[in-house]
Amino acid sequence: MNQWIVNPMTLSAPGESTASKANRPVIAIIGGGVSGAATAFHLAQADRGPAPEIIVFEPRDGLGRGLAYDTAEPAHRINVPAARMSLLTDEPDHFLRWIDSHSATAGDADALRPDGNLFPRRNVFGNYINAMLQPFIADGAVRHRRAAVAHLLRDGQRWCLVDEGGGETLADIVVIATSHPPPVAPGGLQTLLKDHPRFVPDPTKAGALDAIRSSDRVLVIGNGLTSADVIASLALKGHTGAITAISRRGLRSRGHAPFPQDPTGDFLTDPAFTAPALLMNVRNAIREATAAGLTWHGVIDQVRAQGQSIWQILPIAERRRIVRHLRPYWDVHRFRVAPQVEAALDEAIAKGRLEILAGSIAGTGVENETVRCALRLRRHRETVERTYDAVVVTTGPGHGGILASQPFLAELAGSGYLELDPTGLGLACTRNSEAIGPAVGVTPSLLIAGPLARGTFGELMGLPQVTEHAAFVASVVAERLQATVLEPAENPL
Repeated sequence: MNQWIVNPMTLSAPGESTASKANRPVIAIIGGGVSGAATAFHLAQADRGPAPEIIVFEPRDGLGRGLAYDTAEPAHRINVPAARMSLLTDEPDHFLRWIDSHSATAGDADALRPDGNLFPRRNVFGNYINAMLQPFIADGAVRHRRAAVAHLLRDGQRWCLVDEGGGETLADIVVIATSHPPPVAPGGLQTLLKDHPRFVPDPTKAGALDAIRSSDRVLVIGNGLTSADVIASLALKGHTGAITAISRRGLRSRGHAPFPQDPTGDFLTDPAFTAPALLMNVRNAIREATAAGLTWHGVIDQVRAQGQSIWQILPIAERRRIVRHLRPYWDVHRFRVAPQVEAALDEAIAKGRLEILAGSIAGTGVENETVRCALRLRRHRETVERTYDAVVVTTGPGHGGILASQPFLAELAGSGYLELDPTGLGLACTRNSEAIGPAVGVTPSLLIAGPLARGTFGELMGLPQVTEHAAFVASVVAERLQATVLEPAENPL
């Protein structure tokens, strides 16, 4: 007799009774940020196969906020116009319409820009995603488990998730939708400054900048979007001290196009098969755009739109070259700062409060809470000495520490279910987002959603690509459920 390959879900937690839903598959999603919430949303709407029990493990109060959108900092804004952000892949202006219908930017006069684009505070988008999930939570299609996963173990043909409170959940399919680890301080700074009252190793944490005083001299290590957020946040808090932002190349995140432009260029008809050839194609397209009175923005937008196809064409060795040599240049053009944040940086530079340097930290010492740094500037043989009162690390995700960032990931790696992808950007997975491990190989019932799959899929950091990938992962799960329900129990997921 054909039946589901696993028993119904068994859920037990302190103060909670065991639940059983016969003949209903269980899908566990680890991480309730945009990737996990969007996967749950699209899976709950799928009309293929049996309706699953969807459980999202997320310790935050709401779903959809995650690390990026769970912020109360008023200076933190979405980085693209609201008209281009949406949970619905076929309705790109859905978020914009939701804002209007809920008056979500009331009291935020700076959200609407002179050109008519809307850049609301970042938590507004988190509220929007959370609101979109509420009907499914209300009718039981999606369950929000407010806990982090401590262990993920194979239990016969099932997965056993043990949360931080000791509760156990049995699931048929698991989707890993966690985020990258926090930034890593270079050299020995993490150890040297760990007890310093104004050392901020992870500025994404709530209140991380509160200890920085208004006149403090601040060293910001990194020059990307997080660095820009830190500088804008300090300005909004009334900080007037000098700020140095240093990174190896000294590249500052760029702003948006001065006027609307459509994506331009074609990188697929005659594709590049090497990193240098791709770079040449992009540069040629920018020259053509400039000659036509346009800017580079439309070209980069086209590379982004075709990014996953471009990435699939490139051999692994060329992907690695791009990550090693070109990613910093891509990041500052691809990930643009909101106009309000750009204005804060421009003002700080104009007033002489902010200097952006290309270089590295050659040495550090601490004396009476004063941090003395020897900075080795790019293309300079000598180091320069500077003193600071506060140090903030904004170097970006610590890609190399993904497997060690959470116990359950380390366990899966140790048992051969997970490994880093060859580019080092995330977790190895197939083009169906199935996890690949060194000992087990492909595991169809363990999927990767969101930025941790970018080594395979390429462009997976921007919101449109994240929601598209979530919808794709949901479709893979739905198809798998539809196919498996007709298979005998001997054929495990």
